[in-house]
Amino acid sequence: MAELTTLESLLEMGFDRNRAERAVANTGNQGIEQAMDWLMEHENDPDIDEPFVPPAENVLGGTADVTTSSEMADLDPGEVGGDIINPDGSKRPMTEEEKREQVKRLEELMRVKQAERREREKAEEIEREKTRRKQGQELQQIRQKLQEDDMKKLADQRRKEKMEDKLARQRVKEKIARDREERAQKFGGGASSSQPSPTSPPGQGPPPTKREYDESRIQIRLLDGSTITASFKAQEPLAAVRVYVQMNGNTPEGQDFSLLSPYPRHLYTELDMEKPLKELGLVPSAVLVVTKK
Repeated sequence: MAELTTLESLLEMGFDRNRAERAVANTGNQGIEQAMDWLMEHENDPDIDEPFVPPAENVLGGTADVTTSSEMADLDPGEVGGDIINPDGSKRPMTEEEKREQVKRLEELMRVKQAERREREKAEEIEREKTRRKQGQELQQIRQKLQEDDMKKLADQRRKEKMEDKLARQRVKEKIARDREERAQKFGGGASSSQPSPTSPPGQGPPPTKREYDESRIQIRLLDGSTITASFKAQEPLAAVRVYVQMNGNTPEGQDFSLLSPYPRHLYTELDMEKPLKELGLVPSAVLVVTKK
C-alpha cells in the first residue's frame, strides 16, 4: 500500500513517527521524495512535534492501494512498498536485504536533497548579503550628499552674512567721513579773539580766553568690565565711538548696545549718535559705559 510504504520508508530512515505521519499527510501521499522535502522545509516549525491527528478522509493505515508515479520512479521495477511484484502479477514480501537496499537508496536521495537545499540556501544568503550591501552603500551615499548640501548651504549663508556686515561697516565709515567733512566746513575757523571787557577793573588785564579743544579722549567700559581708551575729533559724531566699540571691543557679533554717561547719568539715543562730541559735552575727555539694549 503506497501510503504505508512512504511512512514505513521514513520510519526505516530514522524519522520520528509523528513527523513522518505529518509529512505523508501534508504532501497528499505523493511519494517519499515529496515527504522528505516537506520534512526538511518544516523541520524548524514550532508545531512539528505536536501530536498529529490524521484527516478523517485520509487515515494512515487505510486501505488505499494507489501507488504514485513518484514512488514508482524511486523504486526498482517490480517493487512497491514492502512487496515485490512478480512478472505474473503476484506479490511476495521483500527480503531484509531488499529492504536495506531500499532504505539505502532513500537515504542517499535524502542526502542529495539536503545538499541541494544547503546550496540553495547558501546562494540565497549570498544574494541577500549583496542586496544588503548595495542598499547600505546607497544609503551612505544619500547621507553624504545631504551632509555636503547642508555644509554648502551653511558656508554660503556665512559668506553672505560676512559680506552684509562688511558693507554695513563700510556705509557707517563713509557716513562718518561725510559728516566729519561737513562739520569741518560748517564749524571750521579759529575762535574769535576776546576783547577786554569795558567793565574790567582798572589796572587789570583782559580775562583769560576759554581754551578751545579740538580733540576728546574717551574711556569706554565694555560689557565684561574691561576698558578701552581712544581719542576722537571734537566734531566727530557719537556714532564714531559706537563704531569704534563694534570694531575694537569684545562685544559679541550681532549684539546691539547703547552708550551711557555715568555722571551725570545720561543714556544716549539714536538722535544723539548724529551729534558732535563737543555738542554732547564729551570734550576734552569723558567716560562712557556700554550697556545692552
